[in-house]
Amino acid sequence: MINLNHKDLITSEKSLELVKEIYLFCDKLPEKEKYIIIPQLKRAAISVTSNIAEGYARKSKIETKRFLDIARSSLVEIDTQITICIKLGYIKESDILDLSDLLNHTFALISKLIRSIK
Repeated sequence: MINLNHKDLITSEKSLELVKEIYLFCDKLPEKEKYIIIPQLKRAAISVTSNIAEGYARKSKIETKRFLDIARSSLVEIDTQITICIKLGYIKESDILDLSDLLNHTFALISKLIRSIK
């Protein structure tokens, strides 16, 4: 594996943890969602960590910020899809408190990174 500085970021670690948790979450969803919500959730989770990595591989600060913003937008997409799962009765909000905390924490970390790039 390539030794790059984005791997040292707590934001990167949290985004990888999020991928794992989203995959575990998807295992709890009904079979009928295997072609709709499940792949969308997985793609969005992978997008978060991939865009953090790609942003840190860019040469300009503007590009880095752009990729971090895309990562943050993917978190909002995940949140929306989880809300849909709650509304459809697939899960209870009380069952995903840890996942919700991880989403909020990762969103805050990415926002802080964006603000720190000048």
